[in-house]
Amino acid sequence: MSKSKEGNELRYVILRPLGYPLKASYHEYPKVDNAKVFDVYAKEQWKGEFLKKGKLLFDARMFPDFAFEVVELEPSAGYVTDSTIILVESESRIIDTEIVRDIKLENVVGQEEAKKKVRVILEFLKNPEKFGKWAPRNVLFYGPPGTGKTMMAKALAKEAGRPFLSVKSTKLIGEYVGDGARKIHELYDRARTLAPCIVFLDEFDAIALDRSYQELRGDVSEIVNALLTELDGIQSNSGICTIAATNRVELIDLSIRSRFEEEIEFKLPNYEERLEILKRNLKDFPIKVSAKLELVAASTEGFSGRDLVEKVIKVALHKAIAEGKDLLETEDLTSAVEKVKKPLKLPPKNMFI
Repeated sequence: MSKSKEGNELRYVILRPLGYPLKASYHEYPKVDNAKVFDVYAKEQWKGEFLKKGKLLFDARMFPDFAFEVVELEPSAGYVTDSTIILVESESRIIDTEIVRDIKLENVVGQEEAKKKVRVILEFLKNPEKFGKWAPRNVLFYGPPGTGKTMMAKALAKEAGRPFLSVKSTKLIGEYVGDGARKIHELYDRARTLAPCIVFLDEFDAIALDRSYQELRGDVSEIVNALLTELDGIQSNSGICTIAATNRVELIDLSIRSRFEEEIEFKLPNYEERLEILKRNLKDFPIKVSAKLELVAASTEGFSGRDLVEKVIKVALHKAIAEGKDLLETEDLTSAVEKVKKPLKLPPKNMFI
């Protein structure tokens, strides 16, 4: 291999199956059952290829002319080598695999106590062999929605330069018996291929409810059993840190909760943090801003960071643009705040009688 190629070796590549250039009924559509086998097969024919996002690769062996698109790779461009990991995107699109590029820990406003605790995870992802059996394998993030749990997990992946695999727990509940357990094992099979990495389970209470509540969500016992198997590390999960996030930690089943060696709380922002969130999100704004942000921060106690961005700033911006204004003022923001605070009007009790 030439020196130019050595400097741009790809760590991993994720492909999306696109199909054949011409539709023909006799074509068999390829299905990847084993990620490790496909990795070897792919490198045999694409070793030495220069790849970047969006490039098309065509199978020349098992399924001639079948096309794959490069959807994610690390670094952002380079050559396929013997050490490159090549994966096919999850057929169900349930598992999101990405290299986080634009979020850092400094982007998370507040949550100073949480930031201190996650430093251990960061060090583990950078040097997993250093920890041995003392690795932080399973960590639970909990707190109100919109307080930065997902953002913190992505920031850890970015700071460590490791892959981030995420799945919404609600999507693990399959239509047929065995679907959920299969998806859990597929998730961790992929994680073992990409380790060191983060596995992020969002909306965790959807599958980890206390047994007394589970009849409300249907039978998720098969998913729970599969998850416990993975969290307990029956198979080698060296280099994998599982982070689960929930808004309702009190509803999590104790048998599952006990598998998490660390619980990290995320809190609603205080006045100073709300003011900082407003300032940061109004820096690069489509229209000019002339507003007393201190007043807005003071009037939004109990709001999460997401509330401030999605329900205050964005709503105020859209209203201003709709009215033809080129300046965002204090009253635009406070008006949006009042709409959030105003209780929802319910119809009269006798309306449907």
